[in-house]
Amino acid sequence: MHFEAVLFDCDGVLVDSEPITNRVLREMLMELGWPISVDECEALFIGHTVRTRKDLIEAHTGKPFTEDWLQSFYERRNAALRLELQAVEGALQAVKAAHRFTQGRIACASGADRLKVEMQLKMAGMSGWFGPHVYSGHETPRSKPFPDVYLAAAAALGVEPGRCLVIEDTPTGAQAGLAAGATVWGYAPPGSRQPLETLGLARCFSHMNELAAALQLRA
Repeated sequence: MHFEAVLFDCDGVLVDSEPITNRVLREMLMELGWPISVDECEALFIGHTVRTRKDLIEAHTGKPFTEDWLQSFYERRNAALRLELQAVEGALQAVKAAHRFTQGRIACASGADRLKVEMQLKMAGMSGWFGPHVYSGHETPRSKPFPDVYLAAAAALGVEPGRCLVIEDTPTGAQAGLAAGATVWGYAPPGSRQPLETLGLARCFSHMNELAAALQLRA
C-alpha cells in the first residue's frame, strides 16, 4: 500500500515524555488529596488531555478544577521536560525516513498543547523536519480519540486521509487515526502496557528502527 503522507503522534512516539509528565501530574494530584498510584495515573491519563479528565479529578479530590491549577501543572511539567526529556530511540531516523519516503509530506499531530509539542520537537532535534506541519488537538474542535487533529494535518498536507499512515502509541490516539480513515501502525516498545494489539491495527512494532526500515523498503 502506497502512503502519500506520514502523520506522527508526539508523546511516546517521538519523545519519551509520558513518564515525566505523569510523574508531575501524579505529584500535583496527590497534593490535592488524591492518593493515586503510578500505574493508576498512567492508565487514567496517558492518551488524554488533563482538561478532559476534569470531572474525574474533581470527584477524587473534592476540589474544583481551575485554570490556575492547570496552568501550574503546565509550568511544572514543562520545567521537568526541559531538564529530562529524551527522544525515543530511533525516532529521528524514522522521521528522516518518512520525510524521504513521502517527499516531505510528514506532520506531527498531537493531542497536547502546541507549546509543549514545539518545545519537545526542538529539544529532540526534529523541528526542522516538520516545519510548519505541527498540529495540536487543543486547536481543533475535538481532541483525540476524535479524528479532528489528523484530518487537519492531512488537509494541510493536501493528502486524502485514506492515503496517510498514522503512527500512534495509545489506544486513544490509534482510535483517532482510524476514525480519520488513515492506516494506523502502533508503536509498542518493550514494557508497554497499552493494548494496541486488540484494536485491529494494520501493524504493531516495538522499535522505531522497524518503522524506518519499513519505509525504506517501500520507497
